[in-house]
Amino acid sequence: MIAEEINPEGINSAEVIVCIPSYNEAENISFPVLKANEGLTQYFSQKESVIINCDNHSTDGTKEIFLNTQTEVPKIYISTPEGVKGKGNNFKNLFQKAIELKAEAIVVVDADLKSITPLWIKRLGEPLTKDFEYVAPLYVRHKYDGTITNSIAYPLTRSLYGRRVRQPIGGDFGFSGKLAETYASSDKWNEAVSQFGIDIWMTTLAMNKGVPTCQTFMGRPKVHKPKDPSSDLGPMFRQVVGTIFEIMITTSNFWKAVRWSKPTSIFGFGLGEVELPPSVDVNRQKLYEQFTDGFEVNLDIWQEAFSEEVFNKLEEIRSLNQDKFDFPTQMWVKILYHMAIAYKNKAGGDLDVLLESIIPLYYGKTLSFVKKTERMSIQEAEEFIENEAMVFEETKPYLVENWPD
Repeated sequence: MIAEEINPEGINSAEVIVCIPSYNEAENISFPVLKANEGLTQYFSQKESVIINCDNHSTDGTKEIFLNTQTEVPKIYISTPEGVKGKGNNFKNLFQKAIELKAEAIVVVDADLKSITPLWIKRLGEPLTKDFEYVAPLYVRHKYDGTITNSIAYPLTRSLYGRRVRQPIGGDFGFSGKLAETYASSDKWNEAVSQFGIDIWMTTLAMNKGVPTCQTFMGRPKVHKPKDPSSDLGPMFRQVVGTIFEIMITTSNFWKAVRWSKPTSIFGFGLGEVELPPSVDVNRQKLYEQFTDGFEVNLDIWQEAFSEEVFNKLEEIRSLNQDKFDFPTQMWVKILYHMAIAYKNKAGGDLDVLLESIIPLYYGKTLSFVKKTERMSIQEAEEFIENEAMVFEETKPYLVENWPD
C-alpha cells in the first residue's frame, strides 16, 4: 500500500525508528521532527536510527516540510496512495517498513505535539531495549482532555483483559520489531482499525498476546490540539468503540476468564516537572442538550439494546434538569456492557447506527463527570476515574452472565 517512498540517504536497516504519522500537519510536523532528532542523537547515538513520516498523501506541504527540516538523523517519507486516508493505514506502512529495516524498537509520536521533549524519545524507546515489547505513555492530562479514554477505553480494557494501561489510546507509544511482525500478520484488521481504531487495536492485541508491557512517565503534560468534549466526535468515536467491541467478540474466551486487573509495570521515576496541562473548556449546556436530544433519535435502538431496568433508569436520568443531573457509574457500565452485547448480536442490523447511538449517552456521562469533578484537582479527578474503573471490574460478572455464546 506504499504509493510513494522518499529515502534520500538510501537507508536499508535501522535499529531504532521514530515514526510520526500525519495527514495535513504542515503547520506542526517540524517541531516533533526536531525533538525526535535530538532524542535519538542524545540517547540512542550508539544505534542506527531513522525518522519516518507515515503520511496520508497530504496536500498542504507536510512532505516538503518534513524532508526539509534539518536533522542529523536520516529521514524517510512514506505515503499511502492518493485518497487512502486513515491513521491505521499509515501504521500498516510502518509495520511493513519496520520489518524491512529489521528494527528492534519503534517509537511513535503525534504530529501535532507541542510538549514533546527529547526525553520523550528516551522514555518510550529505552524500555524496548530492556525486554519490554509494548510501551504506553503516562502523562498529566487535563481532567477533561481524553474523556473517551477516561470513561470508555481505559476502564473497559482494564476490566476485560486485566491490565491497567492508563492511556490505551495515548497516541505516543513504543513497540518492538517482533510486535510489528505480529501486527502486520494479524487477521483482525478491518475498516475501523485502518482509521482511528488503530491505537486501541494495538494496545489490546499486546494485552491479549501477553507481551511484556510497561507504562513510562513522560515528564511533561501532553499538549496538542485540545477539543471540547461536547464538540462533534465525527467517526473517531465509532471507530474506537467499534474496535473495542469487535475485539471483545474474538477474544471472549480470554476475557471471560479474567476476574480482576493487575497493575502494569511503570518505567521511570515519577511524573517529573510539575506542570499543569492547558485547560479544556466544556460547554455543559451543549452536553445536556445532546444527551436529551438523543432520546428522539435513538429510543427504539435503546429499548432493544437495554434491559428493562436499565432503560427505565435512563428515562429517570432524562427527567433530571441540568442542576440536578447525575449519571451513576454503575448505570454507565451496564449501558456499555449491553451495547457490547447488542453489537455481538448485531441488534438492528446497522452497527454504525448502534455505535452512533452511544454518543448522546456518552455526552450525558461526560456532563455528570464534569459536575462531580469540577472542584477536584487533577490528582483527585484521577482517583475518581480509578474508582469508576473498579466499578467496571465489580460489574463484570453481569457482562459474563449476559454475553451470548
